[in-house]
Amino acid sequence: MTSLWMDRDKAIPVDAFTPGAGFDTVVVGAGLTGLATAALLARSGMRVGVLEARTVGAGTTGHTTAKLTLLQGTMLSGLRRQYSRKMVSAYVEANREGQAWLLRHLEDNRVPFQRRDAYTFSVTADGAQRVESELSACRAAGLEVEESGGAELPFDTRRTIRLADQAQFNPMDVLESLAADFRAHGGVLVEGVRVRNVTTGSRAAVVTDAGTVHADQVVLATGIPILDRGLYFAKLKASQSYAVALRVPASTPIPSGMYLSAESPGRSLRTYPAGSEELLLVGGNGHQVGREPSPRRRIAELVDWAGRHFPGVEVTHTWSGEDYQATNLMPFFGKLPRGGGKIFFATGYNKWGMANAIAAALAISAEILGGRLHWAGTIHHRITSPAGAAAAIALNADVAKTLAAGWAKAELAKPGTDAGTVPPEGTGTVVRLGRRPAAIATVDGATCRLSAVCTHLGGILRWNDAEKSWDCPLHGSRFSATGKVLQGPTTEDLPVLE
Repeated sequence: MTSLWMDRDKAIPVDAFTPGAGFDTVVVGAGLTGLATAALLARSGMRVGVLEARTVGAGTTGHTTAKLTLLQGTMLSGLRRQYSRKMVSAYVEANREGQAWLLRHLEDNRVPFQRRDAYTFSVTADGAQRVESELSACRAAGLEVEESGGAELPFDTRRTIRLADQAQFNPMDVLESLAADFRAHGGVLVEGVRVRNVTTGSRAAVVTDAGTVHADQVVLATGIPILDRGLYFAKLKASQSYAVALRVPASTPIPSGMYLSAESPGRSLRTYPAGSEELLLVGGNGHQVGREPSPRRRIAELVDWAGRHFPGVEVTHTWSGEDYQATNLMPFFGKLPRGGGKIFFATGYNKWGMANAIAAALAISAEILGGRLHWAGTIHHRITSPAGAAAAIALNADVAKTLAAGWAKAELAKPGTDAGTVPPEGTGTVVRLGRRPAAIATVDGATCRLSAVCTHLGGILRWNDAEKSWDCPLHGSRFSATGKVLQGPTTEDLPVLE
């Protein structure tokens, strides 16, 4: 599986890693949050280094559907059930400022993007009620949302709302532009170096698998914090959703707007101009990471749905993205607890990272430079509602239950031997090697035997038959078939079993 955005020949220029180097700020992660923060700080004259464990955009940014919109499904009505109008307005203002900043950057740097109307639609009576609630919440927050007929869609809808003049783009075009801006202002951008830890003293020490560098401040822009201080892994639900890019016959009309359903399983639609043709992107079918027996089946369901509503489509790309939802729905950003005032972070965008990432970058860079954005102060001083607290309790009770069930199942797993257990190509299984749970998979003709225990908090891993990865059902850590960390709060690879 390769994201439409990541399928590109043009490489983003990067720099060499220098062990022992010193910076004013080190940013960990080269997605939208990380590169926007780094560019803002570098423009101010700071010496900034960005350390990316894999490649630019390899995390959530390179696997999103890249809609830059203030109409975010049913997000505002969800926030309004937990927070005051002032708090919801602060969220909207943050996203409005993030959207405006990014659009200015795209225009100033001639990065291609398309203006599109955004829609939230429903196909059921329950969904129609959610759309009605969202319409009310949007209007209360000052968004000029209006009712619409949804006439572009090839199926009946119950209720649809529209916010005009939003935007969409290729997120890798955006990252390429931000990286160029950052390096033009003296920034150092490094790929292939994983940060394992950050310690604080007179300066922060950023410990990587290639050596240590030092900085006055560190920004964790890693999707979910890679440090457990503050226990944010216990305040976030890791979800995985899917997308397919489709070539559509000229005789089959496709919608020009950006659409998202109010129901579950979700359905997202947008287009993308690829050369002389317009591709259709269909997304949805999300679930908690590591909890789906067959992710490949989820993708097949999306393709089947698209084929029924848009006859004659041809699949060009399939991919998945990992997102993090805060139990109280509001994103987290700012100083990390127990970080000595030197470590900043951002997380919990709830699938709306295009505007939220920039808002977080603006807030973090302002704080590092000695300023403060008023909407950031409002969001920082929120109080968790009873509903948010209950959601956190339920999430962690479910994690504990899943942990126990995973180990119980591992104890009952069939015995395996190094010589005797060779899964078929593209498959993986958990067996017992002695008393150890072992994750054994065969990919590209090579069979690899690893510990089946997540290196974060000990969850038993599950095989992802679409991504050919080992996924943790507790907090969303993911590993390649050879045990290398892909995503999640963990920083340690899986041990190889002899």
